[in-house]
Amino acid sequence: MGFETSDDAAVYRVSPEIALVTTVDYITPVVDDPIWFGRIAAANSLSDVWAMGGRPVTALNLVNFPFRTLDPGILREILLGGAEKVAEAGASLAGGHSVDDPEPKYGLAVTGVVHPDRVLTNRGARPGDALVLTKPLGSGVVFNANRAGKFSKSLLDEILPIVAALNKIPLETALGYEIHGLTDITGFGFAGHALEMAVHSGVRMRVSFAALPIYPGAAEMYAAGVGTGSNDGNRRICGDRLRIVATLSPERAELLVDPQTSGGLLISLPEGRAKDLVRDLHGAGVPWAAVIGRVEEGEGALVIED
Repeated sequence: MGFETSDDAAVYRVSPEIALVTTVDYITPVVDDPIWFGRIAAANSLSDVWAMGGRPVTALNLVNFPFRTLDPGILREILLGGAEKVAEAGASLAGGHSVDDPEPKYGLAVTGVVHPDRVLTNRGARPGDALVLTKPLGSGVVFNANRAGKFSKSLLDEILPIVAALNKIPLETALGYEIHGLTDITGFGFAGHALEMAVHSGVRMRVSFAALPIYPGAAEMYAAGVGTGSNDGNRRICGDRLRIVATLSPERAELLVDPQTSGGLLISLPEGRAKDLVRDLHGAGVPWAAVIGRVEEGEGALVIED
């Protein structure tokens, strides 16, 4: 598995029983708290292994940091937050690399393993499937509003553990079902990543906007005029394959292209099992999981309904 379908990670078979899943991601700070930044950045990097059906085994720190101007204690806390998540993932932190840079950045290069016959991709969705999403949308505008001093601290404290939650349990729970297609929702927003799955699977997806889980306060921030620098680009990438037939204000429609950091999994599975999966996800501690739509025959497109 290479980059031909814009999937979440590369997969390289090394034996009939083992394939390596390799991925890398790092980000600029999304919050001022260094430990939470480390946790979120690490969870974001690890996610792509689970999005391929794999299991992370090793991780390498990627660090850019202004060593001459910022307290090294800040870097220590970023790395502690990241190390927490690597340990929670069941992987080993095996080293890394740092560069002196005026703007802090942190993430991981992650290697995972998967059986070659059990790789999950973004091109397997089938007509008759249902779609399940495991995390809310709107983290992009929430983080921008927080930087601008326009977001409630109490709401941010409520949201951070969700953003930093690993996709380990959702993937492990989903593996008990017949999963046809899988991806995670990150920088291209819900619409961008859902469309990747629709296009590469050769199907049309119909999604109910009302069913989408949304972070508290996110819609209100768009209504107040806060945005992100990625929305317009994400919308252009979607083009006319994104069709909004729902009655939505322009502000609420922005949530479809809001760039996510450490977003949830989008799962395509037989419609008759979707509610059971959501029930099991809730029982496993993933209360935001929801059935959000269905897959049907048609050209690669995403239709947003009420």
